Amino acid sequence: MISTFFIKRPIVSMVIAIVTVIAGLVSMRGLPLAQFPQIVPPQIITSTTYTGADAVTIEQSVSTPLEQQMNGVDNMLYMQSTNANDGTESLTVTFDVDTDVNTDQVNVQNRVAQAQPNLPTDVNQFGINLRKSTGLPTLVISLFSPNKTYDSLFLANYANINVNDVLYRVPGSAR
Repeated sequence: MISTFFIKRPIVSMVIAIVTVIAGLVSMRGLPLAQFPQIVPPQIITSTTYTGADAVTIEQSVSTPLEQQMNGVDNMLYMQSTNANDGTESLTVTFDVDTDVNTDQVNVQNRVAQAQPNLPTDVNQFGINLRKSTGLPTLVISLFSPNKTYDSLFLANYANINVNDVLYRVPGSAR
């Protein structure tokens, strides 16, 4: 019966929907940022370099031991490994939304320490970097040369020197 009322009077339905949205926006402005619900799962990213190795070598000698140790870490949802032919390796471990990112980082650091005896000495000497991250980027910047006067290597170098540091100085931004 009530559904028939709203079907026959769509203007009433739209007014109620608009009032609900406005009330939500007004109440959201009064809600402190700390009380917003967490919707993006935290991630811990490990990265390292194996100088002179190709992607297959990195997969076999670096990624596999790290992934074997990461299996079963508390509250882990999934992990993703990326190996490149320039000798870099990145392992992203994604955790449940309800977990503390600092505890997750300690757990991953402990697992990396357990995997280090199985890693090549070059990787251990270079070190393994760990950093916290949110799942999705909030800003993506693309540089291009309108007259094709600069190549992609020049633009990447320009961004590393002149753009990245300025963006990292913005309060609340993370690498």
